[in-house]
Amino acid sequence: MCTQKPPYDYSEQLYQRYREAFNNYINDKVLPALREHRDEVLLKELLNRWNNHKVMVRWLSRFFNYLDRYYVLRHSLHPLKDVGLLCFRDQVYADVKRNARSAVLKLIEREREGELIDKALLKNILDIFIEVGMGSMDHYERDFEEVLLSDTGSYYKRKAAEWINEDSCPEYMLKAEECLRLEEERVDNYLHASTKPKLLKEVETEVLAKYENDLLQKEHSGCAALLRDDKTEDLARMYRLFSRITKGLDPIADCFKEHVESEGMKLVKEVAEAVEAKKEKDAGKPSRDSGTSHEQQYVRQVIELHDKYLAYVSTCFANSSLFHKALKEAFEGFCNKNVAGSTSAELMANFCDNLLKKGGSEKLSDEAIEETLEKVVKLLAYISDKDLFAEFYRKRLARRLLQDKSASDDHERSILTRLKQQCGAQFTSKMEGMVTDLQLAREKQQNFDEWKQSKNKQLPIDMSVTVLTTGFWPTYKSMDLALPAEMVEGINAFKDFYEAETKHRKLTWVYTQGTAVLKGNFDPKSLELVLSTLQAATLLLFNEAEE
Repeated sequence: MCTQKPPYDYSEQLYQRYREAFNNYINDKVLPALREHRDEVLLKELLNRWNNHKVMVRWLSRFFNYLDRYYVLRHSLHPLKDVGLLCFRDQVYADVKRNARSAVLKLIEREREGELIDKALLKNILDIFIEVGMGSMDHYERDFEEVLLSDTGSYYKRKAAEWINEDSCPEYMLKAEECLRLEEERVDNYLHASTKPKLLKEVETEVLAKYENDLLQKEHSGCAALLRDDKTEDLARMYRLFSRITKGLDPIADCFKEHVESEGMKLVKEVAEAVEAKKEKDAGKPSRDSGTSHEQQYVRQVIELHDKYLAYVSTCFANSSLFHKALKEAFEGFCNKNVAGSTSAELMANFCDNLLKKGGSEKLSDEAIEETLEKVVKLLAYISDKDLFAEFYRKRLARRLLQDKSASDDHERSILTRLKQQCGAQFTSKMEGMVTDLQLAREKQQNFDEWKQSKNKQLPIDMSVTVLTTGFWPTYKSMDLALPAEMVEGINAFKDFYEAETKHRKLTWVYTQGTAVLKGNFDPKSLELVLSTLQAATLLLFNEAEE
């Protein structure tokens, strides 16, 4: 029938009859059966008829395969399988798509309300919407997805309006998180994957974006209340939810910043009140310190506050740069305020001094000291006048080094390394020079002792000299002082040694920084006196006076 020459070639008639066979079957059997049903029964009947139709297409296209191989190719016609599918699409699908879509949407709403539905049925029906597109998603998107998204928006608009009035912020967020999870499951179970971002966007817009401000500002359960009550789990959920929407995290970051700054200002106020109360209590008494214990406690509390909210940023807010910025701005806000008449830079320098000197009030292990120093250096990032901190720190470092009050050289070098990393080499160059000077001074003292031995020089006093580089150390007043003969002899000996060893350098003696140990021979008993050089020079004059 297909290989004869015209007029005996019946390929065209067979091709037409093939199409007519489908059309007749659809009009006689399929459409009347489908028009009798509604809702879920319609969907089941439609699925049954679709499966039958596919079987019919498969077998008929095999019977007339010769048409596909020659006639269809020569005349650029639709293959037989496509003809069968087009017949179904143009007649069955076009007739029932509205009712089928309506039935599908009813089932989805029932599922959203908690009912169990036949998910396999829905998936198979939606596959029909996809397959009739013959490789294109146009029919699925136009005939089903657009209406689904509109219905979803309306459904969650109603739900969100109820929840915002009835529920607290954590309860609302739990419901929002759950409905987003269920919508994702819905896509996995029976919707096409391309629907997922569009569907979730509808939910996010209605449930989250439109009510964000109302939700965050709820009086007893909003963002400020969650921060106040340390509800870390709810804060993490809030971050997860609002990170889904554009600019959704900005109001949360602002709230976080306000809360942290408020907590910091409370600390500033508390220490100011405590210092003021102490001054009133100690009025008229000689003051041994100026509220140091309260100020030390303030720095400790600021460190704890920073630890707490840095942990919030890493755990609740997924290390978001937006929240790191909010934390930075909050700490900058109160760390640059004057605290009980002192700057935070001075208080931090005092705190470090207390940690690093012998006999400080902070009794910590080496590991704890290292950890605390690291935290102080992190806080320094929030101080606007870092040079002021450097000046205070340098003065206290000089005192520790010159009076041999430093508890550990390792800790001193450790904090300088951290400061160098944080603020640059220029920031710590003088401080590093001071520490190096002390090491060189010890070596020079050893050389001086060896020089005395080699010269058989016996001094009337034991003498130790620390040579400092002028540019590294704070400026000290130099004064002329008539020293006792014993001291003069020691100074002259050191000058001879130093000039022999070092050319083109001038020694300037700073008596105000020296210490001396004298033995006082008094009648009841002898006493050992630890004095400044000036005090010692004054007392030694009594040796020459008559009783």
